Amino acid sequence: MHVSNRLAAVYGHWLSFDFNSLMFADKFQASEEMARMDLGRMNNYKSVIRKVGNDLGVDPALIAGIISRESRAGNALDDGWGDHGNGWGLMQVDKRHHTIVGAWNSEEHLRQGTGILVNFIKTIQKKFPGWSKEQQLKGGIAAYNFGDRNVQTYERVDVGTTGGDYSNDVVARAQFYKKNDF
Repeated sequence: MHVSNRLAAVYGHWLSFDFNSLMFADKFQASEEMARMDLGRMNNYKSVIRKVGNDLGVDPALIAGIISRESRAGNALDDGWGDHGNGWGLMQVDKRHHTIVGAWNSEEHLRQGTGILVNFIKTIQKKFPGWSKEQQLKGGIAAYNFGDRNVQTYERVDVGTTGGDYSNDVVARAQFYKKNDF
């Protein structure tokens, strides 16, 4: 089964998200523009993103969306570090909560970051079994940014995330990357 179909079976049809905030509609264009600006750099990692996504059952476009948001495809990093020296690599794995694995742009790093995302999605699925798969996925994406304990309701899933729009922004960027062959 193709990775996009496997993702939909486990996590829902994230490409057709109806963003949970009408106010985000204005930000959608900004998210897409940021993703577009990162595309050249992101293409340097396309093969490894695809490999990790296929191996772990996560759509590569979603991984690219997180990379764009977290590190601008590496452009926002200083020797691999971001977030005031706490975040490592393309996916900004937080050294305060995880043991850093691999070089900042390596397959090992992408496997670690994607594995962390998958664990957060599974945690949110258990925490909110009544949510749709799409809602659980967005909750998992928000948790990737600020922890699963902070996800309380779907209506306020991004309240407290960086910028107050983390999951919506990541999904908007991921939709752009999906249209660009990720």
